[in-house]
Amino acid sequence: MSKIHRVPHPPLLLTPMKSLKKTSTGLPHTEMTLPFVLLAVGLLSGCQLEPTTAKSVLELPPITGFPLPTIASPPDTVEEVQPKLAGIATREFVIAKDRGIVGGLAGISVQDGDTLPDIARHFGLGYNDITLANPAIFPWTPEAGARVMLPLRFILPDAPRKGIVLNLANMRMFYYPPKQPGAVFTYPVGIGREGWNTPLGQTTIVAKTVNPAWTVPDSIRREHAEKGDPLPAVVRPGPDNPLGKYALRLGFNSYLIHGTNKPYGVGMQVSHGCVRLYPEDIEVLFKKVSAGTPVRIIHQPYMTSWDGDMLYLEAHEPLQKWAGQKKPQQKSLLKQLRQTAAEKGVTVDWDKVDRILQRADGIPTPILSASTDLPELVAQAPEVQHPEHFYGQPAVPELTDSDLVLIVADFANEVTAQQLVAMLNHQGPSIPARQVEKNGSYQVIAGPFKNKKEAGSVAHRIKIDFEIDAKLGMVTIQ
Repeated sequence: MSKIHRVPHPPLLLTPMKSLKKTSTGLPHTEMTLPFVLLAVGLLSGCQLEPTTAKSVLELPPITGFPLPTIASPPDTVEEVQPKLAGIATREFVIAKDRGIVGGLAGISVQDGDTLPDIARHFGLGYNDITLANPAIFPWTPEAGARVMLPLRFILPDAPRKGIVLNLANMRMFYYPPKQPGAVFTYPVGIGREGWNTPLGQTTIVAKTVNPAWTVPDSIRREHAEKGDPLPAVVRPGPDNPLGKYALRLGFNSYLIHGTNKPYGVGMQVSHGCVRLYPEDIEVLFKKVSAGTPVRIIHQPYMTSWDGDMLYLEAHEPLQKWAGQKKPQQKSLLKQLRQTAAEKGVTVDWDKVDRILQRADGIPTPILSASTDLPELVAQAPEVQHPEHFYGQPAVPELTDSDLVLIVADFANEVTAQQLVAMLNHQGPSIPARQVEKNGSYQVIAGPFKNKKEAGSVAHRIKIDFEIDAKLGMVTIQ
């Protein structure tokens, strides 16, 4: 059973007030089943006009001529806001000569109140990266003292090292700056969900925009209207804009690389086809790239690379759209490995190759006979010092007497309550939440809110994203 982090709060009573919305019971959804994959991280985003078709996904159009000029440039005062780390490379790597692998594994010990998404964002990893590498750890309620492996080693995709290369299979972008030969910047990304797939192919950045407005496609407005969440025709810049503060327009019609107001969807298939980066990552990338930068989008679930005299294999589960290609791609991989072994005069550990393919966790692992296996690699990974505060980690304000709050749900299980608390705190924008023990059960409350209008708006978001009818309440300090 995981240890639970309790957000400090004074002893208090919650007084239910007139409900914002009629409910059939007192406290909503007692012992409900939670959607443990965050639903809300990706539902308000999209750039394309309609769902992708097989043709639009599989076309490989040539790079166009020099594109449209930049629409806007970031202000000179913008700083690179990524977290400062000591002794570990996370987003910028040097590519050793004749090598196709960068970075290294590391580990960090969990402290009370940590979540895997917070750790992932701080170290330049996506939700997929950190959860696949740590399958035995609960993402939203990891146990204090547990050791989290940071999968910060990457095999570079088999593609020209020019401009931006985006591998959908591991939801990761690689940028090769023209003025820094031998360097690569790599960022986790969120991509299109099933039915709204991010397209494959070759294109360019055709324009750059600061503080973009989002003209909502009719298809997305219909989708939200059906959920009872109507959208305006245009979403202006601000905290509710899913494009964030920076957008790079691609030559593919209606597709962008952009920031997000829902950063914890990075590393998931959650968008309507566009490519999302953490706000701090898109800010840096935006400053580095120019209009005309080539962009190549690929799907490579299986990658190999030599590092010195050792051969490594990195495996990912193919995305659902390409699931039918899994067996042919694995067959092709095995053929390639047999040819490599014969040419180099080495012996491949085929049992290990099979385990890596089955594991599909994205961790580059040596595959020659008598090579180090994953448990040893994890044990040998250096320990990273825990920061005082993870970059972007939500801060929950204290409650005071007479604060307006929302009574979200009531649980008999403390861990379930804490999972919902973590999910609410990590929404975009964040919904401050905490749990309060009351008469042997665990109540999840959100707030404080300035007024009933603000509380009602958040209650609507909770209803849309979690299918929970939250009730308005007031804090009374005992």
